[in-house]
Amino acid sequence: MIKDLENAIGYSFRNISLLQNALTHSSYANENRASGATSNERLEFLGDSVLSVVVSRYLYTAYPDLAEGELTRLRAELVCERALSSFADRIHLGDYLLLGVGEEKNRGRERRSVLADAFEALLAAIYLDAGEQGFDRVGELLLPLIREEISHAGAQGSSDYKTLLQQFVQQ
Repeated sequence: MIKDLENAIGYSFRNISLLQNALTHSSYANENRASGATSNERLEFLGDSVLSVVVSRYLYTAYPDLAEGELTRLRAELVCERALSSFADRIHLGDYLLLGVGEEKNRGRERRSVLADAFEALLAAIYLDAGEQGFDRVGELLLPLIREEISHAGAQGSSDYKTLLQQFVQQ
């Protein structure tokens, strides 16, 4: 099952425990404390920063004519819970999560917050596992998703990219 996720994200882990930790929700960790399970919350913390750096670097390079304020607004839209849970859905991340009994009953695999948090944890796990290549490996997963999100916003009819981005931010 883990191999299926690795295939979906295009990355094979050297340290599989990082991936397992990224997939472990706090509800599961709390119920399985005796077995040494730890939640993905620390990875989520790091993943938030890795996400921000990768997206910021991409936007800075790809859109040299956008002002700082516009870049900031666009980044915020690309790293929000809605976008991250959408990215998680595209790789079927919810199928691989370890959830506690209550979270499972409450449809945690479908909850935006759970999916977004797990996606950030996954990015951190890739970053740590890849070592010096961490940002590049995260970008290989993340940037196609980001580009698709931007182009989806652009499919609404304008040919001027700055206008498209402003419309996207206003959504």
